[in-house]
Amino acid sequence: MKDIRENLRSQLDFFYQWEKERPEKVFLRQPFGDEWKTMTYREAGQQARKIATALQELGLKKGDHIGIFSKNCYHWVLADLAIMMGGFVSTPFYPNLSTEQTKVVLEKSDAKLVFAGKLDQWDNINAAIPADMPIIKFPHYQGNAKVDRGHEWADLIAQHELMLGNPLPNITDTWTILFTSGTTGTPKGVVHTYENAALIINAELIKDNLKVGQVEENVFFSFLPLNHIAERTAVEIGAFMSGGSISFAESLDTFAKNLQETQPTLFFAVPRIWTKFYMAVIAKLPQKRLDTLLKIPIVSGLIKKRIKTSLGLSNANMIMTGASITPEPLKQWYRSLDINLREVYGMTENFGGFSLMPEHDHKAHTVGRPLPFCEGKTDPDTGEILMNVPWVMKGYYKDPELTAAVIKDGWLHTGDRGEFDKDGYLKIIGRVKDAFKTTKGKFVVPTLIEGRFAESEMIEQICVAGLGIPQPIALVNLSEAAASLPEQEVRAVLSQQLQHVNQQSSKHELVSTVVVTKDAWSPDNQLLTPTLKIRRASIDDQYMEQYKNWHESDMKIIWEA
Repeated sequence: MKDIRENLRSQLDFFYQWEKERPEKVFLRQPFGDEWKTMTYREAGQQARKIATALQELGLKKGDHIGIFSKNCYHWVLADLAIMMGGFVSTPFYPNLSTEQTKVVLEKSDAKLVFAGKLDQWDNINAAIPADMPIIKFPHYQGNAKVDRGHEWADLIAQHELMLGNPLPNITDTWTILFTSGTTGTPKGVVHTYENAALIINAELIKDNLKVGQVEENVFFSFLPLNHIAERTAVEIGAFMSGGSISFAESLDTFAKNLQETQPTLFFAVPRIWTKFYMAVIAKLPQKRLDTLLKIPIVSGLIKKRIKTSLGLSNANMIMTGASITPEPLKQWYRSLDINLREVYGMTENFGGFSLMPEHDHKAHTVGRPLPFCEGKTDPDTGEILMNVPWVMKGYYKDPELTAAVIKDGWLHTGDRGEFDKDGYLKIIGRVKDAFKTTKGKFVVPTLIEGRFAESEMIEQICVAGLGIPQPIALVNLSEAAASLPEQEVRAVLSQQLQHVNQQSSKHELVSTVVVTKDAWSPDNQLLTPTLKIRRASIDDQYMEQYKNWHESDMKIIWEA
């Protein structure tokens, strides 16, 4: 096996290569209604070079931190390129934070300037940015909030000269500081260097884990937040490395249409997206009818091709799912359509890459095997997953004590509980700290129970809770499919699912009650993270006063009043 540390090249170095070798090739595609505006590698390089010059003339020095507040769009990538060209450090943020959350991460980041652009809300972010902090605002995106202060992007492009040459950072320089989504408390700034990105690139060049080397023209579709490590790695770095193109979604309403029009070669989504796709298909083609059609040889192939095309996956060579565990029945359903969802497991601290499901050796209820160059084991006392990866973070920004508590003797302590089987496959059991103790003194691991409930197409989101009561209860958000059905029918299905789940559970894990909450959980009400993971502490804060009454109710299925 080749040495992964030989000939390390940063993602910026690769961009310069394509800028020179493929100047007229489309690099970025941005939808505006029914039209797509495109930008070639040459055009992207010119804009980034001018913005890099503008940053220098605004007084920023090499190593200064620069924030990005924006949903995904081509200006996000251009800003990121400019930051790298100027030798600065990017500190991108989730675009849907509250004012208080924005203040916290902005202060922690030590940002000297921020880019602001495509946003649903500007006022909450604006209120958190100090009056004397420079802002560069992207050109306005129709249908989004207007950023009403700062330097105009177009003016800076018109006023500044190109940055000449191909300036490169030292490979050990800090590239970015990514702030975690805060499922377990205050967001932490995870420091990654260009070396980590280069190691990920070399691993791909050597082993072709994401299969980008098997595609002549790599086409990427970007919709998960670009400040999330998985999107930044698979999509942005993937495009830089391969000379591919990145297309964006205009909005949630146009997401499906934009994806259909892109037909990417690589696609990564979280379980909630795969559930929504599944529900959209069976809403038009009920499962019994689909099962019948899939049994007819010629028709089966046509149906599969039609569904793949309608989902935007007809050209997809690599399809991944991650961020949280995808229910096994959902993956089996996709495999029946020849759509192989490959589970990937990683975290911000390890650059999003530790394990991947092998293409042809799927093992149910696991997240695959460790990637090449990665080692894993579990703590014999707690079951915590420990990993040794080449691209581990350099630490938490300005927090050496927490860094030392998480990285010990070269091993990253993930906070996740799991187990490796004899073939090296990893099963995730849940977060070490997510387990809670009922009043009976028994510990309950909620993730396993939630996974069993998630098999039901009636459930969009679920949180198993139980602090202060003898047995756990399950709080659920209904899916769109369930919301359109009579309550009696939904109650019957949920009751059947509750019985099915309890048949697989130990006595102390038996769920006493399923509660249908009246309000949907979302990042806006702080019950989900920006990556759509549940915030258990926030859910406990909101509902805990009712746990006892719900548990003691004579009804097994309850609608929150």
